[in-house]
Amino acid sequence: MTALTVQHVRAAYEALGSGDRDRIAEYWAEDMRFLTPGNHPYAGWHNGLDGFVAFMHTVDKASNGTFMIDIDVVLVDGEYSVDLNHTTARRGHARPESTSPYDVLDIRGLHALRWRDGKVVEGRGAIFGDGVTNFNSWWSPLSEDGERTEL
Repeated sequence: MTALTVQHVRAAYEALGSGDRDRIAEYWAEDMRFLTPGNHPYAGWHNGLDGFVAFMHTVDKASNGTFMIDIDVVLVDGEYSVDLNHTTARRGHARPESTSPYDVLDIRGLHALRWRDGKVVEGRGAIFGDGVTNFNSWWSPLSEDGERTEL
């Protein structure tokens, strides 16, 4: 196995951002699992590559394609990587002037990834500070005024 590098980790995120399952599968294992933090309908384990990709498609749909993970720093050690990241998105139904946490996602956190044979086999997300509240609000089926919203 080739040693895990910062460039390989960044390439895995680029593949994930492409939405192309074949490209994603070059870096994310078929039997992978990912733990999404929070207290909302999409929190918890996403099992298997298809389950994870389906979740990412839900994120893309909810954000009308605005979801972005900017990787600030990547650390690698053996079979693990940790990246510090800044994640942003705007709900597709949001008014352009809205700054509500129900409409605008702006969080900082990290992902701890375990790798096998050059592919992610397990990942766990963590969110810093009040970002968890923002993440939960952003995924809420209710808007700030209590009206139901659609993904």
